[in-house]
Amino acid sequence: MKLFWCPQTRSQRALWLMEEAGIDYDRVLINIRDSSAPRDPEFAEASPMGKVPAIADGEAKIADSSAIAMYVADKYPEAGLAPALDDPARAAYYWWMVFTPGVIEPAMAEKFSGAEPNRLRNAWGSFDSMIETFEKGVGDGPWILGDKFSAADILCGSSACFLKQFDMLPASKPLEAYAERCMARPAYQRAAEMSAAAP
Repeated sequence: MKLFWCPQTRSQRALWLMEEAGIDYDRVLINIRDSSAPRDPEFAEASPMGKVPAIADGEAKIADSSAIAMYVADKYPEAGLAPALDDPARAAYYWWMVFTPGVIEPAMAEKFSGAEPNRLRNAWGSFDSMIETFEKGVGDGPWILGDKFSAADILCGSSACFLKQFDMLPASKPLEAYAERCMARPAYQRAAEMSAAAP
């Protein structure tokens, strides 16, 4: 499996995912900030919009961190990153797997662009309702599905960490503690080290 990635992008999630899954993979650095930089030809197939992360796994080519996380969690069930198909927790898992791209990120963009919230028009509600929902989801934790860490924590946890690290997180003890738990995971730390060491 090849992971196409670039430091300081959403591909940090995919690095964390691969490390949590404990699988063999090759990292292929894509300098998305330099359009003249050479690109792996498989990257264009995997990511038609030229975005990272993306993966190539034989004939399977996938872009978007949520889609990649669902693919990897299902392909490697022994890693324990997703509830079984017949587990009732699978429904909540699916919802939280798309919460970051479908709710957190657009709510953040709305908030920090100064756009007027419109909970009736916007599928993500508003920044405040996103935070409220996120807090309830984390609840007593420690993870988004309760006692069991899953790929949903990689997606949601990366957003909590981002909000915390860049001082965008409103006062929220549940989300601050959740971000700290995520950042304390050895796989998260390995991914952060790889990103920091990248050229």
